[in-house]
Amino acid sequence: MCRLFGLSSAPRRTHATFWLLDAPDSLSRQSHRDPDGTGLGHFAADGTPRVDKAPIAAYRDRSFAQEARQVESATFVAHVRFASTGSLEMRNTHPFEQDGRLFAHNGVIEGLDELDDHLGEDRSLVRGDTDSERFFALITRETRRHDGDVTAGIRQAAGWIAAHLPVYALNLILVTPRGLWALRYPDTHDLYVLERPAGGQHGSRHLDHSGSHGRMRIHSAHLAGQPCVVVASERMDDNPHWRRMEPGELLHAGPDLHVTHQVALPDPPAHQLTLDDLHPDAAASQTAA
Repeated sequence: MCRLFGLSSAPRRTHATFWLLDAPDSLSRQSHRDPDGTGLGHFAADGTPRVDKAPIAAYRDRSFAQEARQVESATFVAHVRFASTGSLEMRNTHPFEQDGRLFAHNGVIEGLDELDDHLGEDRSLVRGDTDSERFFALITRETRRHDGDVTAGIRQAAGWIAAHLPVYALNLILVTPRGLWALRYPDTHDLYVLERPAGGQHGSRHLDHSGSHGRMRIHSAHLAGQPCVVVASERMDDNPHWRRMEPGELLHAGPDLHVTHQVALPDPPAHQLTLDDLHPDAAASQTAA
């Protein structure tokens, strides 16, 4: 299963160090299929999006993702990919950038020809082959139609897909220089949120999150002294305040870290896919450890 991670410390910029694969080589680790790509997105001080990514299974060894990446931003998005749609190329590796926003997705959408028809001329936003980037293009179009309202853009795009296309999952994280959005839909995969005060639950500790299976680790000494909001595919430490998002819940952490949430998609997809419905490669991508 793809791993998602998003963090906002807005409006303050945070120094953080990311390891997108934090597992040493061993027989137990080698027994798991290597990811098909890793990526980290953040923003320069002037708001310019920055993306560092590679389709490591195709072109690079594990060292790309195991090397520490020290970056500064008010918002971050990270992704470890297990491919379901699209070849193992840079253009198909998350996160994606459109209109100065960064996006990563975990799930499967089918009926891509119909989605392409619905996108029309906005299909030009898509550079690769993935369902994820097409989903992002639809969000971008709907956001433009709603005068830059990202919440409305996500709600409209996800709602159209849920009503018209076969869906396994639409979990996503989208970030701007000072905002973070997350959607969990439907109840296929978990997505967790932590509203972390400065210093965490003990009031004096830096952030040091590590996912299970060694897929991702994030460290920030800055967050011993300032609050943040974290969204991730799994609980990444023992803090008891991690909350699993509700199915259909759309969350927004604003430029002052004020968090709002709504059940934007209260009903299940009209065409809910199961693992048995998926192509074997797509099914494997949704169950990988």
